[in-house]
Amino acid sequence: MFRLSKIFLLMTLTVTILTMGGCANRPESIASSYMSHERYINGSCAVLTTQMADARASLAKFSEMQNSKATGDAWGVFLLAVPFSKLSGDSEADVAKYKGMIEAIETAQIKNKCKGV
Repeated sequence: MFRLSKIFLLMTLTVTILTMGGCANRPESIASSYMSHERYINGSCAVLTTQMADARASLAKFSEMQNSKATGDAWGVFLLAVPFSKLSGDSEADVAKYKGMIEAIETAQIKNKCKGV
């Protein structure tokens, strides 16, 4: 009887961990959010270059934060079977936003025939 309850507990714990796949995603696996290039099309090449640098810096910052959350989740699930980002949130939306912004600015730069794109 004791052995059967131990097996049941182990199976329940395994199923719980496997179905709890709510860990934070790595930044490289997050798709960009759509953002229209029309928002940037009237900017000069110099302005677009500055906006691109700002967007890339923000993406780097939020990607680092998201990586930290993903690593914390891996440890949380390993140690406690709890992905910590579910309790404190992650930066996935920000990563997607800045990826979309970079794509939109890039498109505007191409349409404006900016050099170095």
